[in-house]
Amino acid sequence: MDFVSIRIITSDVARLVEFYERATGVQAMWATEDFAELKTPNATLAIASTRTVPLFAPGSARPADNHSVITEFRVDDVDRVHQHLTGFVTDFVNEPTTMPWGNRSLLFRDPDGNLVNFFTPVTPAAIERFAR
Repeated sequence: MDFVSIRIITSDVARLVEFYERATGVQAMWATEDFAELKTPNATLAIASTRTVPLFAPGSARPADNHSVITEFRVDDVDRVHQHLTGFVTDFVNEPTTMPWGNRSLLFRDPDGNLVNFFTPVTPAAIERFAR
């Protein structure tokens, strides 16, 4: 098995794609007006319209209602990224903070309220975990 993507369901695909393009620097590839993907070397963030939900199971997903998933991106320098996002991101949950497991993390919300974590491994153990 290979974990390849996570999909966010939204009522405004264009707005959310624009946000993630600007936050990550990754250009989206649009399949339709209801579905786009931001591909990184290790995983893909898919963004889909509420109109796609009935194709899987009607009523199975609701936009802007996530309270348990954090979408995470590893970045080279989380403090520099924080400076870059200041003035663009409107809802920072925390400033860059070094976590007990060795990542320096910046937690914020996207326009739909989904939690996003940009992080940089900073301790030798954390750096080693991501070197594999």
